[in-house]
Amino acid sequence: MPRRRGPSVRLRLTLSYAAVVVGTGLLLLLVVRLFLLRYVPERVVSTDDFLPNRGDLTRAFVPNAVGVLVVLAVLGLAGGWLLSGRLLAPLARITAATRQVADGSLTHRIALPGRDDEFRRLADSFDGMLARLEDQMAVQRRFAANASHELRTPLAITQTLLDVARADPDADPAALVGRLAAVNGRAVELTEALLALSRADQGIDDTDVVDLSLLAEEAVETLLPSADDRGLALEADGDVAFVLGSRPLLLQLATNLVHNALVHNRTDGSGTVSVRTVLHGDRALLVVENTGEPVPAEVVASLTEPFRRGAGRSRDGDGGVGLGLAIVASIVRAHAGTLDLTPLTPGGLRVTVTLAAAAPPR
Repeated sequence: MPRRRGPSVRLRLTLSYAAVVVGTGLLLLLVVRLFLLRYVPERVVSTDDFLPNRGDLTRAFVPNAVGVLVVLAVLGLAGGWLLSGRLLAPLARITAATRQVADGSLTHRIALPGRDDEFRRLADSFDGMLARLEDQMAVQRRFAANASHELRTPLAITQTLLDVARADPDADPAALVGRLAAVNGRAVELTEALLALSRADQGIDDTDVVDLSLLAEEAVETLLPSADDRGLALEADGDVAFVLGSRPLLLQLATNLVHNALVHNRTDGSGTVSVRTVLHGDRALLVVENTGEPVPAEVVASLTEPFRRGAGRSRDGDGGVGLGLAIVASIVRAHAGTLDLTPLTPGGLRVTVTLAAAAPPR
């Protein structure tokens, strides 16, 4: 809503400084009046020498006192204006930076010099906020570009299948329906993964004390049929490890890790996936290891980026959409934990999620 324009902060500070100076002068004059002039008699006995009475001193003192107050007021206004301008100079730089941000520039930094005071801490906090916003905007732009590309792919495939079927009147409708169902399933999978990633990035609303080992067992039981179809050995064990967090998000974290370990694995029936939980002091660890092809170190560093597909992923098979580890990384950040990816010899990957341990519930 519109607000009535008021006096500037600099003017209010100036008037405040001047009021303090003039008030101090009035107080001194009042002290002189009360504690000095009161001892001067109102009438003086006539003598040969001139002795001023209280009226004489008052008439001589008041005009000079008024002149002094005027000088103090002028000095208070001038000094207050200069001093307030110097004190408020950092705010001018901060205001200029906020205007540039409002115009869409996130690269500007205040970089306020000087000692560590309230203005310096405010400017540093503002610079830190701008740096985080710039990083988040870059990630969102890259993510939006990748997501639009990935979502356009199933639509383009669907259009191609429909065009081919329209051109071939003898085409098998059942085969077309099967292909369209597969493409639609992939689009649904991608959309659900994007929604999960968005929920993880928004943070945690409700938290509870959950057993990480039970979540790992539930994820293993859910994906056990998939492991049997691939001929992979899937096992889970470990310590009871309680953590404070969101049970749905942590279950999705464990499920994504196990699913990735199954997808990136050997295809000759000799592959294994190991899931275990470890309680180490005040930290709870979820460790998922799998066999598979060797993973180069330069590839490991980028596996948590959205739509990054490692070895073994297939766009046509059950290779996922490239968001599994990105969702895991977002969930770990939301729980203030750490995510470590370590390539194994001769092949495979070890993923370690470290969270703060919580006391067991009563």
